[in-house]
Amino acid sequence: MNFDLNEDQTAYIELAQQFSANELAPNAAQWDAEAIFPIATLKQAGELGFCGLYSDPEIGGLGLSRLDSSLIFEQLAMGCTTTTAMLTIHNMATWMVSDYANAATKAKYGEQLTSGELLASYCLTEPNAGSDAASLTTKAVKDGDVYVMTGSKVFISGAGETDVLVVMARTGEPGAKGVSAFVVDANAEGISYGRREDKMGWNAQPTRMVNFDQVRVPASNLLGNEGDGFTIAMKGLDGGRINIA
Repeated sequence: MNFDLNEDQTAYIELAQQFSANELAPNAAQWDAEAIFPIATLKQAGELGFCGLYSDPEIGGLGLSRLDSSLIFEQLAMGCTTTTAMLTIHNMATWMVSDYANAATKAKYGEQLTSGELLASYCLTEPNAGSDAASLTTKAVKDGDVYVMTGSKVFISGAGETDVLVVMARTGEPGAKGVSAFVVDANAEGISYGRREDKMGWNAQPTRMVNFDQVRVPASNLLGNEGDGFTIAMKGLDGGRINIA
């Protein structure tokens, strides 16, 4: 078995090393000390393709393998682990849109996500549903051509600063089969954010509670079908864990 890097992988690593050394490492300490969320730098990363690494080229992604993406994240993390972690979350949420959104939703959000013009958060964890995510209680009730979403999410990375939320909510029976996934505009009416959580490190990435109070989400923003949400969320995390590692 050959473990040597090919020419493309070497090029990806060199580009990521350069960005990490020039844009991340010189600023990482200040970002953490002053709790700065470096949106402009994240958008620069998007210009290099780092916001849509393994998303479909159809929406502007690079369509890379998980291995190739991991090689890039490894180099970026050497400059700023916190900012790179946010990029991995954004890539995970963007991939969920890439693979499961309908054509209209892809057209609305896809290229803006892969370019970094829009940044995304992943919303699964709740006050009473952490490791047992299938027991989540945030609800999305169908009302004509919208779903009305009510509930709360906690420990959401980027919350209050990102533009798009990928939200898992209950549309049916108890357990995993009753969970669906949605793309939600982060500034939609009825969404509010809690205080920024105090953390030991990782301060360049805000973490907050997200509250949904009768938020009306277009039915077209459903990812996959009703009841697919838990499976989609877990597939996202499967790749996300590789990225974090």
